[in-house]
Amino acid sequence: MLHWPRAESVDDSRPGRDAAFLEGIAMKSRWWLCLSLVLAWAGPLPGKDLGEEGYAESGGVRIHYVTQGKGPLVILIHGFPDYWYTWRGQMPTLARHFQVVAIDQRGYNKSDQPKGVENYAVDKLVGDVEAVVKHFKREKAVIVGHDWGGLVAWAFAMQHPDKAERLVVLNAPHPKGILRELVHNPRQRKSSQYARAFQAADAAGKLKPEVLVWWVKEPEARRQYLKAMRRSSMEGMLNYYKANYPTEPYKDDRTFPPVKCPVLLIHGLEDPYLLPGALNGTWEWVEKDLTIVTVPKAGHFVHRDAAELVTRTMVRWLTEERSK
Repeated sequence: MLHWPRAESVDDSRPGRDAAFLEGIAMKSRWWLCLSLVLAWAGPLPGKDLGEEGYAESGGVRIHYVTQGKGPLVILIHGFPDYWYTWRGQMPTLARHFQVVAIDQRGYNKSDQPKGVENYAVDKLVGDVEAVVKHFKREKAVIVGHDWGGLVAWAFAMQHPDKAERLVVLNAPHPKGILRELVHNPRQRKSSQYARAFQAADAAGKLKPEVLVWWVKEPEARRQYLKAMRRSSMEGMLNYYKANYPTEPYKDDRTFPPVKCPVLLIHGLEDPYLLPGALNGTWEWVEKDLTIVTVPKAGHFVHRDAAELVTRTMVRWLTEERSK
């Protein structure tokens, strides 16, 4: 089973731990605020009614989702700090061709929030996606993920090659690429300082919903985000980092099962957290066709910074593939 090296222990007593955490939050906040001022917001804010709500059961954990459209199943998986509404720019267009299901990952918004770091290990997160596929009585699905949702998408494709029809990953390089960069690229290690701070035992107590919504550009959407973040578990969100993110000393000694389905990678080049160097070599870990689209003036939230481009690229790639 695929898993990151577990964070067996984190030394919270090291000097500068609190300062590093606050610096990490400030770093994210500054980038999100700058991007919100510099990048043009693509398109009007969609209506709140983006589909029907429901829940899938995953080993005793309820996974909330919103769905619309008919056709082949497409599951959208958000990252940190986010929830299903992050896909508001993509859902209406995708729903013209597919049944789109945007989930809240466990710990977020209206999904259940189990306690314990072990309940956020990547195998559990993959199990949640598998539960959604079963809930809709499908044999397979197109899996789309951003950030942590991207890692879950990669892992799902590796663990369930018979259930992953196609894979679309946004600003989440293959885990082998991330490991390699953490070992060999000092810039990536510096960019990951916030993640190391999030792994501290007391990190959740320093995290506030108001900080997590600064990256959202539209005022009404930001209000919706604040409600969602207040419903979410700060501890649960950071357990993703504690359970799955590599810990020091970094080692590039992991092997991963090959991805057997076609893959579309979309990466905003101004991402300050996951640098594009990790994309190099992805073709070595994918057995079928791989398409990489880089977006020069978009940041980590590429599907918001360049919503129209991302939507158009996804739809064209998915529908052209099906027409062959």
